[in-house]
Amino acid sequence: MEWRSALMRRLKRLIADQRGSASLEFIGAGVLLLVPLVYLIIALAQIQSHTFGVDAAARYAARVLAQNPAEVDLVGSNVAIIVEQYGLPADRVQVSITCADPGPCPSPGGLVTITVTAASPLPLMPDFLTSNGGASVTLTASSTHRVSEYGEAP
Repeated sequence: MEWRSALMRRLKRLIADQRGSASLEFIGAGVLLLVPLVYLIIALAQIQSHTFGVDAAARYAARVLAQNPAEVDLVGSNVAIIVEQYGLPADRVQVSITCADPGPCPSPGGLVTITVTAASPLPLMPDFLTSNGGASVTLTASSTHRVSEYGEAP
């Protein structure tokens, strides 16, 4: 019975003695908290970059189409070039052109709206997860401009 109480006292002393454990706890907790935080920062930075690209592509395409309505066929290639400059794959981008006025689109003096939708893949994810839109964020931007009355009709 006495050896049990001696063992319990010694065990309590060992548990109470925490010399050197602060650095280990700091490293363990730091890794557990820092890795997800760094990934979140990287993911948000990439999504923000792709958001700027989609927005710039929509604004530029609407501006070009409003100034020269005969260039409807070049809108998709212009958008692809712009989004690739922002690091977004061009095969993940869809472009739609809508007009507010009935008749030919775009018609001189009418409003034209370009909507660009893209899937921004999350960083460090394998291709099989991002290829079908599983690990990605959908981004959409649209821009509306009045078509020049002096441009050529399509």
